[in-house]
Amino acid sequence: MPDYCSAIIPPSYRLVGRMTPPMPVNPHEVPIERLQWACGTQGLQFHCTNEVTPLEGFVGQDRAISAIEFGLGLRKAGYNLFVTGMSGTGKASAIKEYVQRIVADRLGSGDDFDLHDWCYLHNFSDTDRPAVLQLLPGQGRVLREKIADLLAVVRDEVPKVFAGDTYTAQRKQLEERGRARHQEAIRQLESHVSAAGFAVEFGSNGVNLFPMRNGQPLPLPEYRALSEDQRAVIDSTRERLMTEVQRAMEAIQQAESEARSDIVKLDTRVSSEMLEGLFRALRVDYGSTPPVRGYLDSLFVHTLSNMASFRQRPRSADGEVVSTEQSPAGGTQGAFLPYEINLLVDNGSVAGAPIVVEPNPTWGNLFGRIERQGMMGASISDHTMLKAGAIHQANGGYIVLDAKALLSNSMVWGALKRVIQNREVRLEDPGEQSPLYSPVTLRPEAIPVDLKVIVAGDEITYRQLFAFDQEDFGEMFKVKAEFDSQIALTQENVGAYACFISGICRSESLLHFEPSGVVKVVEYGSRLVADQNKLSSRFSQIRDLVVESDYWARQENSELVTDRHVRRALEEKIYRVNLTQRRIQQNIDEGSLMVDLTGEVVGQVNSLVVLDMGDLSFGYPSRITVRTFAGRRGVINIERESHLSGSIHDKGVLILTGYLGWKHAQDHPLSLSASISFEQSYSGIDGDSASSTELYAILSSLADLPIKQGIAVTGSVNQKGDIQPIGGAIQKVEGFFEVCRAKGLTGDQGVLLPYQNLRNLVLREDVVEAVQEGMFHIYAIETVEQGIEILTGVPAGERQPDGAYPEGTVHHLVAARLEQMARSMRGFYADALDVV
Repeated sequence: MPDYCSAIIPPSYRLVGRMTPPMPVNPHEVPIERLQWACGTQGLQFHCTNEVTPLEGFVGQDRAISAIEFGLGLRKAGYNLFVTGMSGTGKASAIKEYVQRIVADRLGSGDDFDLHDWCYLHNFSDTDRPAVLQLLPGQGRVLREKIADLLAVVRDEVPKVFAGDTYTAQRKQLEERGRARHQEAIRQLESHVSAAGFAVEFGSNGVNLFPMRNGQPLPLPEYRALSEDQRAVIDSTRERLMTEVQRAMEAIQQAESEARSDIVKLDTRVSSEMLEGLFRALRVDYGSTPPVRGYLDSLFVHTLSNMASFRQRPRSADGEVVSTEQSPAGGTQGAFLPYEINLLVDNGSVAGAPIVVEPNPTWGNLFGRIERQGMMGASISDHTMLKAGAIHQANGGYIVLDAKALLSNSMVWGALKRVIQNREVRLEDPGEQSPLYSPVTLRPEAIPVDLKVIVAGDEITYRQLFAFDQEDFGEMFKVKAEFDSQIALTQENVGAYACFISGICRSESLLHFEPSGVVKVVEYGSRLVADQNKLSSRFSQIRDLVVESDYWARQENSELVTDRHVRRALEEKIYRVNLTQRRIQQNIDEGSLMVDLTGEVVGQVNSLVVLDMGDLSFGYPSRITVRTFAGRRGVINIERESHLSGSIHDKGVLILTGYLGWKHAQDHPLSLSASISFEQSYSGIDGDSASSTELYAILSSLADLPIKQGIAVTGSVNQKGDIQPIGGAIQKVEGFFEVCRAKGLTGDQGVLLPYQNLRNLVLREDVVEAVQEGMFHIYAIETVEQGIEILTGVPAGERQPDGAYPEGTVHHLVAARLEQMARSMRGFYADALDVV
C-alpha cells in the first residue's frame, strides 16, 4: 500500500466498536459492541476527500498481483494466465495496469520487445495462398507507401515513354523495315510469275494465279478453247508457280513475324530499361531484405508481362485522361492488384508491447476475417480483403479475454488452443470447420505468434476446464491468479477506501465526501462481506454507492457528501428492489402467512429463512412444527417425503436422530416417530441452518415444554449437539426484527444464532438501538443445551454419573417420555406375539 495512507490514519488510530454499554444479564445475550462495527472519524485527518491523494494500485490483492507479475514476467510456453475472482474486484483493471507497468519497466531498462509489422502480399505462384511478410515495426507502412508510389509512377511513366518521340521513331523504323521486306517479297514473286506469263492477285480468299496473253488475263472461254496440250502446259506452269507462291508467302509471313518480334523486343527493351530505373531505388533499399527483394523481382516480371495494361492512360467516365490518383480502378484490379500490400498489423506507433482487451471474442474478432465481394453472381476475394483479429493485433504482447464469452463458442475455444499450441495464427473461414459446408476460399500463409494469453473468469469455470479439458488446459494455463472478494479491516485499508472515494469523485466529477460520509462507505464495505474484521474488495459496488450518494447530496444542494446522504442512498437502493420483501411482510401482518411472535407453544419454533432475489437478499421467519409419537420410523422429514427438500437439508434432519440416540438411547432402543414440517412451504428448501431449530421443536414436543415464540432460531447442529455457523446472519436478524417491529416490539423478542456468527454481525443502526433499549435481543450459543434453556426457560440438564438427568430438566423430561414410548412399544409387540 502506498505511503499516502499513513497521512490519513495516524499510527495511534485504532478501529473501535460503536458503543460499550454494560454486559446484558443473560450470559448468552450478545453485548451491544459485538452487534456492529463502527469506523469513527477520529482517524480521518482531512476536511474532505479533495485533500486525499487518489488510490494508486489495488487493495489487499497481493496474492493475485504476485501471480500476475510472475505470469507476465515469465515468457515461456504454457505460462499463460487464468485470473479468477468475483466480479467487481477489479480483475480487468488490475490485469491491464500491471501489464502496462511491466511493459514500462522493460522499456525503462532498455529491454526491447520482439514486435513486427505483418503484411499479406500477392502470391505470384499461387494466388489462392497470399504470402505473409514480416517487417520491423513501422516498415510495413513505409513499404506500402513506396509500392503505392511506384505503381503511380509506373502507371504515369509507361504511357509517356510509349508515346514519346524516341520510341515512336524506333517503332516506325521497325515497322517500315518490316513493310519493305514484305513489299520486296511481293515484288520478287510478281517478277517471277510475270516471267512465266502469269499474273498474281492477293485477295481476301488468298492468292490467285492466272495466265496472261497480250498483257491481259486469259479469258476462261479462250482457255477452254485451247488444245489439251496447251492447257496442260498452262496448268503445269501454274502448279510450279504455286510452289513459288507458297515459298513467297512463307517469306512474307517470316518478314511480318520478324517485324512483330522486333517491335516486341523494342517494347521489352524500352519497358525493361524504364522499369529498371523505376525499381532501382527500391531494390537498393531492400537489398538486404530477401523477402522484399524477392517480391520486387516478381513484381518486376509481372509488370513486364502485363505492360499492355500499364500503357493505357487512366481515363474518367467521360473519357478524359486523368492523373493516376484519380484512376477509377484505384490500383486494386487486374494487373495492378499485386502492387497492393495489405498491412495487416501496423506496430509502428506501439511503444513497448501491444495490450489488447477483446470483450467479444467471436471467431472474426479474435482470428480475423476473409472478406468477399460480389461480382457477376459470384463471391471473390484476394489478399487485400484479409482483416486482422485481436490475436494479430496482440502478437508480441498480451491479450485479455473473458472466459464465459470465450467458451460460449466451442469452435473459438478450440481454435485458440491451436494458436497457443502451434504458436501460429491462420486466417481461416469458420465455415471450413463445418463438415457440411466447405466454402471455396483463400488459404493465407500462417503468421508466427508470440503472445501472452490472459483469461479472466470465475472459479467455477476454472474448475470445469480443469475437469473436462485438463490435458490441454493445464498445459496452456499454468498460472492462476486468484482475486479475493474481501480484504482485512485495517487502518491501512480504511485509508485506501478514502483514497478510492477521492479518485472516483475526481474521475466522475462528483461532490467530495466529508469524513462522516467516508465512514459510512467503509461500514458499508464491512457489511457487504458480513464480517467485522473484513472489508469488501468489490469496488464496483463501492463506486455505485459513491455515485448514488452524490446524487442525493445534489438533491439537497449540499456542497459535500455526508453520512446522511450515504444512508439515504442505501435506503433508496433497498426501497427500489424490496417489493417482494414487503409483500411477505404484508402477508405476515394480515395473517395469511402464520407466524406467532408472542406466547409459548409446544413443538413449534420460528426458523429464519433467507430469500436471495439477486439484487437483494432478505430474511423472514418460517414456522416449524413437530409432532412426536410412539413408533420406530425415527425423524420423518415431511419436506423430503413430498420431494421438496434438498440433500443438505435431508442430511441435517438425519443428524437429529444421531443426537437423540447419543443422548437418550444408550440403554434402550430409540422408539420414536417424529414428523417435522416447514409450515406453508410450497417450494423446495435446502441447507442445514434450520437443523437446530428442528431439534428444539423435537425436544419441546417430547418434554411437553412450550417454546417462546418471540425468539427465532437459526444454526445447524452436529450429532454431539454443537451449534455450527450458518450464512446470512445479517439478513436473518434484520428480517425477523422487521417482522417484530411491524407487529410491535414487546421486549421479549429476539434471535438465537451460533456464537461463531458474531463476527458476521454488521447490523443496521435501528436494530442496534432497539437492542440497546432492551426491546430486542440477540443470543449467541454454542450448544443445543444453551439454546433450549433460552427458549423454554428450563435448565437443559447434564447427565449424572448414574446416567440419569436431574429431575425437572429438559433432558429428564425427554428421557422419561422416550422411556415411556419404548415400554409401550415393547408391550405392543409382546401382545402381538401372544396373539400370534
